[in-house]
Amino acid sequence: MSDARVDIRASDLPDELIARGQHWINLPEVAELLHVPQGQVPPLMARLRKKGQVFSPTRGAYVPIPPEYRSWGAVPATHFVDRLMAALDHPYYVGFLSAAEVHGAAHQRPQVFQVVTTARVRDRSFGRVALEFIKDVRAADRPVDISSTPTGTMRVATREVTVLDLVASPKHGGGLSNVATVAADLVSSGHLDFGKLTRAATTYPLAVVQRTGWLFDHVARHLGTEIETDPLVPHARRRSEPTPLDAGGPRSGELDARWNVLVNTDVEPDL
Repeated sequence: MSDARVDIRASDLPDELIARGQHWINLPEVAELLHVPQGQVPPLMARLRKKGQVFSPTRGAYVPIPPEYRSWGAVPATHFVDRLMAALDHPYYVGFLSAAEVHGAAHQRPQVFQVVTTARVRDRSFGRVALEFIKDVRAADRPVDISSTPTGTMRVATREVTVLDLVASPKHGGGLSNVATVAADLVSSGHLDFGKLTRAATTYPLAVVQRTGWLFDHVARHLGTEIETDPLVPHARRRSEPTPLDAGGPRSGELDARWNVLVNTDVEPDL
């Protein structure tokens, strides 16, 4: 990793990496830095893990923990998610309430850091940091924002994709009322682009488009404003059978003819 040999003690490795601004290191790189065979690296790193100086997000990779985060047993997920997904070789974006937080539309910090990817990846936690992986085969097709982090960048669902994902799976967003709250915050911010939302909607099932259109009309009434949802309407009318607003709810309720949505649950945004 450098031309001149520098002897580093294993016990000094975390602080040395932090001083260099190196926030991720793999097993061969550790062996090279410490001038030891690769077989000696796992027990050396296990001792540092026990001391709370590093953690391992995936096999053969390590993240040094700065002193300010050692009580956590890890660093925030934003610091390493991009390197983790590169190591796993899966496309991804930060989604759902974690994306809403990045966009300033989460009233409370999510309990888990939510990552959308095309692959089935097991959830994992490191000290106070927990990651939830949500599989979506269309994840690689969705538009993303590149967000700066203290250690680089990460891929984050656009505001439009964030809403569509939350409508598609409200259980990952605290329920439909909380999803409506997030949607209202994004509308109020003035940064939601309904042209982009309409284009992104083509990667979602028709029922999601219908529910999204209904949700924005509902939010508009609560905000006392108008939202230009007309571009979504043609998509919503391609289906003759009404779509229940709550997919798991009863097949009864008032029919919203504009969206062909059966309103079978109450949705109360916290505004």
